Amino acid sequence: MAVVLVLVLAVGTAYAYVNSKWDRMGREEIKTDELIINAEVKEKLDLGDGYTNIALFGVDSREGNLGAGSRSDCIIVASLNNQTKEIRMVSIYRDTLLNLSDGTYQKCNAAYSYGGPQMAINMLNMNLDLDIEDYVTVDFSAIADGIDMLGGIDIEITEEELKELNYHLVGTAMAIGRESPFVQHAGMVHLNGMQATTYARIRSTAGGDFTRTERQRLVIEKVVEKVKKTDLQTLDAMINELFSHVSTSFTLPEILMYATAYKEYTLGENTGFPYSDLLSTDTVSGYGSIVIPGSLTGNVSRMHEFLFGTVDYTPSSEVQSISSEITAKVRSARGY
Repeated sequence: MAVVLVLVLAVGTAYAYVNSKWDRMGREEIKTDELIINAEVKEKLDLGDGYTNIALFGVDSREGNLGAGSRSDCIIVASLNNQTKEIRMVSIYRDTLLNLSDGTYQKCNAAYSYGGPQMAINMLNMNLDLDIEDYVTVDFSAIADGIDMLGGIDIEITEEELKELNYHLVGTAMAIGRESPFVQHAGMVHLNGMQATTYARIRSTAGGDFTRTERQRLVIEKVVEKVKKTDLQTLDAMINELFSHVSTSFTLPEILMYATAYKEYTLGENTGFPYSDLLSTDTVSGYGSIVIPGSLTGNVSRMHEFLFGTVDYTPSSEVQSISSEITAKVRSARGY
């Protein structure tokens, strides 16, 4: 997802070139009249004027559907500091119990399935006090193709990850439609696209979805590093291959605006949400196996400090209400 952004920006300064490729990419406009941004966020502008926040979604679509109907296997908030050009990322655990933006409470990745990127953005804005207006969605098969075209990536894996990677590699091969050799040993290894994509998606190791999102962010970092060093011929081939597996709300002029400084962008720190000391996990009647924000308000306050440097951020009344509602619904489902 972030990889696709950097890829577009890498060639974006050539307007005629990008314009000739633009129709390969799917586009879904976010309707501003249906966009949810909590009133206090609009009024206080605690996010600061110097940040652009983008929603990044990864979907597993075997029919090529990048809109509603596909659950987002990966949800990342990417925040670009427009002054320093640093990009920070927060992975939202897909099983987190949140308000889907329509008053229903489910695992947060259901929002994309029910209402596509519009509903998923509204879910993020409502629950996290954000002002996201744009998104990028990519099919995981495109990530595998892109990594192969970059020549693979080097990652250090554990024995536990090796076992799970090879076990799930068969499923990835069936989904994408081609074979891949197994990874032979733990330690520092060179992964092809299929292997790296599988590595980013395994969740059966210690830490479950929490460590999986760490792996996803690591793969993004490794790929972005290679994209920024890649020649234009390879970038051209990647765009031809990948754009048909990508959907975004960005317009071409917006991409060109960011493109002028793409080489200045750096990936900064990243984290997961909710925070490990402010969450619990449980299998709850009516919700299944979920991640429960111990205090949504506490998590949102800490996330704002991480992304925007806002110390002692006070979440909006909307977030406070949702936080109380999550607690009440979980207690009720447990029979308390």
